[in-house]
Amino acid sequence: MRIYATFLIFFLCGSFLATAQYTETINSNRPGNSQGAFAVGPNVLQLEAGGKFGNDDHELLQTETELWGVDYALRFGLFFEELEINLMGSFLDQTTSYMVGAETQNYGISNFDSNTIGVKYLIYDPNKNAKAKKPNLYSWKANQRFDWSIFIPAVAVYGGANFSFGDNPYLYEGQGKFSPRAAVITQNNWGPWVLVLNVIGDQIGEEFPTYSGIATLTHSFSKKFAMFGEFQTIISDIYSDEIARGGLAYLFHKNFQADISGLINFKDTPSRWQVAGGLSYRFDWHKQDQYLEAQEEL
Repeated sequence: MRIYATFLIFFLCGSFLATAQYTETINSNRPGNSQGAFAVGPNVLQLEAGGKFGNDDHELLQTETELWGVDYALRFGLFFEELEINLMGSFLDQTTSYMVGAETQNYGISNFDSNTIGVKYLIYDPNKNAKAKKPNLYSWKANQRFDWSIFIPAVAVYGGANFSFGDNPYLYEGQGKFSPRAAVITQNNWGPWVLVLNVIGDQIGEEFPTYSGIATLTHSFSKKFAMFGEFQTIISDIYSDEIARGGLAYLFHKNFQADISGLINFKDTPSRWQVAGGLSYRFDWHKQDQYLEAQEEL
């Protein structure tokens, strides 16, 4: 998760600055729903998966839906530091209850409600080739001046394709089995704090496209323990919502992370809650960090 992008810190060696995207600890997107801007690193294969359980209660339709599912992601760093290919998806089983007269009726569906294969590329890293900041020996005021450059984020772009096979009950009528998905991703690392923003276009070119924005703020309390809060807005003629998520992650090993999380929304058509837990594991065949040295600051 972007939690451990926190550990992508700067090491000052004399008057030189060295940076690399590859991190010594796993960089997982779990347990939030956003993607961080940085790739996992060349020759790194990462598995991220978790189970979820929840309830949707639709006030207008007078239905109640119990659901469980599995979210998963497979990520691989390819060729160089900035590039990642990934597969992200979800299997969902849900049973809906509704009243017919005095009797309760149930119907259930289960299938992959999403599968997307895509490519993420980091197009800008503000710390790449950055100069180490030195104190101004001639001006106390200059040393106290706020550094606005900390708000300049790393920026990545993502492009992918949604796909589905067979008779899938989660496809709405007229929806194609293949459709584009694209995103712009930003990430700010502020010591123990990490802010990730995603702007996403989904089902692009379909009759009912979906647009969403996600803001995720993560705080690391130690090298092993972190928590996050997240807000997502979804805009579509099929389903629109505002969702809040929160959770914790624990680093058992530099290649192994566990997490728990939950979500709620802010409407009653339907009102939603979910709880989830998951694991992330990294197979690290990364051979050598790709360091870039900045020019010495005079």
